[in-house]
Amino acid sequence: MFGSHELKTQFIKVHGIKIHLLEDGEFVRYRRGEVTRAIKRTPGGRITLLPAPATGYGVGLLMIRLKSPLVVPPGERVEGYVSAPVELDVRVGGLSIDRFSLTREKYALYGTIETGAIARYWISDFSEKEPESVCVAKLSVVNVSTDWKAIDKVVFPINGSTMYYRGDRAYYPLITVKLGNGFPEIDNTGRAPEDNLVRVGKLKDFPDFLMRW
Repeated sequence: MFGSHELKTQFIKVHGIKIHLLEDGEFVRYRRGEVTRAIKRTPGGRITLLPAPATGYGVGLLMIRLKSPLVVPPGERVEGYVSAPVELDVRVGGLSIDRFSLTREKYALYGTIETGAIARYWISDFSEKEPESVCVAKLSVVNVSTDWKAIDKVVFPINGSTMYYRGDRAYYPLITVKLGNGFPEIDNTGRAPEDNLVRVGKLKDFPDFLMRW
């Protein structure tokens, strides 16, 4: 699904959504539902489908609530996966001609009404193996304190985030979570969570995010 496709008459199925390309004289007609584009044909022309962070209406944060809180012993590290929302960016050359969500769009307030921000919202199990989802995020959670700690959600910045893919699955960068005696520290590292993934965009490591709420 992800990757480069010829600009020729064909159907491309993307997680249940159909993209129709139709050769029409000097043009290739792009259609996704009511969205249409007329693309001037060029020798060797291609269309590229790339995973993009789920910023939706322009939000900067992704909040993933765990169905069951994760409990970590003192001094221990736990690694696992959560499913995550993702968008598809359709490009010709370096130009984005369409972008849409591959997953259900939900939003939530992160923080207080006075000082909070709207975040993309998602609910997922935490598991040792990759879930059967179009997009996943790998979490590396370490408890640096001398007490047991529990965490029931992870919030991290996604606007401009690097993304990765392999086949028909998208990946957020490795997300590290440090649990101490203060607020949890979340880092969207920008690094690939697994080997042999194709990177989308420049490598971007965000500053540590303090999860105050």
